[in-house]
Amino acid sequence: MGMPDVRSLLPHAGPMVLLDRVISVDEDSLLAEVCIRADSLFCSGGGVGAWVGIEYMAQAIGAWAGYYARLRGDTVKLGFLLGTRRYECRHPIFLLGSVLRVHVQRLFQNENGLGSFECSIDNEAGRVATATVTVFQPTNVDDFLQGGSE
Repeated sequence: MGMPDVRSLLPHAGPMVLLDRVISVDEDSLLAEVCIRADSLFCSGGGVGAWVGIEYMAQAIGAWAGYYARLRGDTVKLGFLLGTRRYECRHPIFLLGSVLRVHVQRLFQNENGLGSFECSIDNEAGRVATATVTVFQPTNVDDFLQGGSE
């Protein structure tokens, strides 16, 4: 069975979906691909700023959550990026024409929706970025955004 379209796994629309495809997924991890093109969102001056790598990682986590939501028959839900620890990138930009592989590995996930993932980005030359990303996916997003209890 092939991987589903990444757009079906994220609660984003149109150009806000930054990932191009999911390559593989399992119980604790996901591998996605991003091709840096001239029409890529945030592309300027020969590439995409390395700071966007955090969003690539967050969307890969979202795609992982969306994949398992669909397997359970649930809808894909909104999640929140709470924080990033030790984001390190070897280059100031991801160069035009680069093909990036974004890997996320679940470290933990609590029943309350709080999770942590070890993340990395590789290009043709090897590892270029790493971080630990903390996320939160409330059970009821509308209630959470209105200040209700989780």
